[in-house]
Amino acid sequence: MSLAVDPASAEPPFHQLKGQIVEGVKRGALTPGTRLPAVRKLAEEVGVSTATAAKVYRELEESGVLEGRGRSGTFVSAADLPGSVLARAAEEFAERAAGSGFGAEEAVAAVRNAFGNLG
Repeated sequence: MSLAVDPASAEPPFHQLKGQIVEGVKRGALTPGTRLPAVRKLAEEVGVSTATAAKVYRELEESGVLEGRGRSGTFVSAADLPGSVLARAAEEFAERAAGSGFGAEEAVAAVRNAFGNLG
């Protein structure tokens, strides 16, 4: 699978790259155990900073999509991708909503509204 960043896109390169990796895993183009390029190589290939590439990998490791194996590299995780990504996103949203003083009812209503605005 080839990753690319469109500099003309309104979407930041970080989001483009992260989204492409998640989509690649969801669609089976990146299967569990697939080794991804080193951070420097990825940054060079797609034209982003090493900090951006490292942040993409770090966030995807935290959400369970990828796993870092030290010097061996970064690999697609064998974890339940849809479940782990959704659970992590829900945890982050719940923390932010609660930290802003909102309760569960308001948070659920906001999510329903956001889904209603998608299409």
